[in-house]
Amino acid sequence: MTTSRPRAVDVFPMENYHLLVTFDNRERRVFDVNPYIKGSWFGQLRDVDVFSKVHIGGLSIEWPDGQDICPDRLYEDSIPYKQ
Repeated sequence: MTTSRPRAVDVFPMENYHLLVTFDNRERRVFDVNPYIKGSWFGQLRDVDVFSKVHIGGLSIEWPDGQDICPDRLYEDSIPYKQ
């Protein structure tokens, strides 16, 4: 039996560079992008207009200029969403 990591199916940008991610197992989790916003390429995400353009891409999430988060990191480093 093969188990696979849940896949992101929806993403919503939140305040303070956090993302609300819904996975295909119906879990909703919050991912903090702050540790990734460094350098010139990922640093573009500091612009809230750029950050808010996050979308589902392939197995994970990405931004229009190609910045993305590894699917394993996205799930493992996120925390359950509490309303």
